[in-house]
Amino acid sequence: MIDFDNMSLRKLEKQIVSKIRVADHGEVLTGKREVNAMLDLVKQETERIESRFLEPACGTGNFLTEILKRKLRVAESCYRKSQLEYERNIVLAVSSIYGIDILEDNVLECRRRLFEIVDQKYTSLFKKTAKEECRRVVKFIIERNIIWGDALSLKTVGENPQPIVFSEWSPVNGSMIKRRDFTFHGLLDHEAMKELPLFSDLGEDVFIPSPVKEYPLTHFLKVADVER
Repeated sequence: MIDFDNMSLRKLEKQIVSKIRVADHGEVLTGKREVNAMLDLVKQETERIESRFLEPACGTGNFLTEILKRKLRVAESCYRKSQLEYERNIVLAVSSIYGIDILEDNVLECRRRLFEIVDQKYTSLFKKTAKEECRRVVKFIIERNIIWGDALSLKTVGENPQPIVFSEWSPVNGSMIKRRDFTFHGLLDHEAMKELPLFSDLGEDVFIPSPVKEYPLTHFLKVADVER
């Protein structure tokens, strides 16, 4: 009988779980080098704080965490001398990142990783003046944007599946945010998009999805206090 030490057992268990998940869900983890090589293909967008990204099979967030790190580096470079401006831009950075995963533990881990990246950087820059209010907003938006769902069925996963709903967080007049909720299905309305493009550089009419709910303009540090 082979006597495994604790570390070997943990590695063996992780290997077995990984094989099961690959077989059941096609889960494949992308290495950091590959992630950065792929993101460098759209480097300019990854360094634009407001540029939106959606990962429909986000796993534990290998792509999304790297995108967030790039955005935070820009925020630090441009706004570290003003705490309020830095806070506004880290909220904007977080609000531009979206993910879906079919496995609940992946979703929870992805949310945790994203929040810790922001919290560690925020705390290191403003040790004595960092606001719990800002941390709460960041956590709230991450929970709204990283969804336990199935990107193929366009529905949440769990006891009572519902259409996936994403919140759009649009900055208005500096410190205000306009939140509008859209169904994922509505954003991918292929029939409507057959008639009109989603984007046009030629000034043509485009497909504009309709929100399922709109919220009043709110200060960016208060968005977690508005009715969900």
